Amino acid sequence: MMMDQSKSISITLFLMVLLLQILQPTSITAQEVEDESEFDYLKDSEKGPKHWGELREEWGACKTGRLQSPVDLHSEIVEVHPNNGEVRLKYRPSYAIIKNRGHDISIQWKLGAAGSVEINGTDYWLDQCHWHSPSEHTINGNRFDLELHMVHRIPGPNVGNNIVVVAYLYKTGKPDMFLSQVSQDIKSMIDVEAERHRGVVDPRDVKNGGAKFYKYKGSLTVPPCTEGVTWIIHKKLTTVSRKQMELLREAVHDYAELNARPLQALNGRDVHFHVSESHLMD
Repeated sequence: MMMDQSKSISITLFLMVLLLQILQPTSITAQEVEDESEFDYLKDSEKGPKHWGELREEWGACKTGRLQSPVDLHSEIVEVHPNNGEVRLKYRPSYAIIKNRGHDISIQWKLGAAGSVEINGTDYWLDQCHWHSPSEHTINGNRFDLELHMVHRIPGPNVGNNIVVVAYLYKTGKPDMFLSQVSQDIKSMIDVEAERHRGVVDPRDVKNGGAKFYKYKGSLTVPPCTEGVTWIIHKKLTTVSRKQMELLREAVHDYAELNARPLQALNGRDVHFHVSESHLMD
């Protein structure tokens, strides 16, 4: 009798764990729309950014949200804070998949395998990275040629507040070495929604953004425009070749060759600019 009861409890616990695993999203992409043809970036399109919030009920934040991204990072509105090392990148090489999602090119790692970004003692695990051309964020009204988003998250139901995006801005110049490593894979997927097993990809090969960065609360920049996302945007520019930029644009669908969401209203949000102590003394 005792054995039957113990067995019943074990089965119940197993089923509860299984249910939690099923309900928990396996990737940040599970929070984004799966059918990429449901939206586009064309200015006058009925599926363009102006209408994202009208296309599906669960995308309402794209229209009515007050914490939307991207924004202009203007020097007149930022608060300067010392960079005391509260943001730490702790990446490591891991196997990855390169995916043409139709609206962008992404590199996806198994959650937790490629390390994390630590913010004030909390680890947010690297999930994927992708590119936008031209840049989505601007600095003092200046838009750049490319923007890379490194997307991190903590598994759990509170989706928005568990996401951190570390962004890097690029200008045209010398080739970017990180992009060079995956260019052949991207060429094999031009205008085809597909994925390739790339083998080991080391996120540490993304060029260091330096000690100056902006930080604010925003949203995903594609539907469903989930809010509560922590954004960290490095001020230091790195370079990308014109050929690399053209490849990223050629690979995606025509409606996403220019895949930057328009700027959103700041709505009184705080934007912090973190610099080293020595720069604060200047």
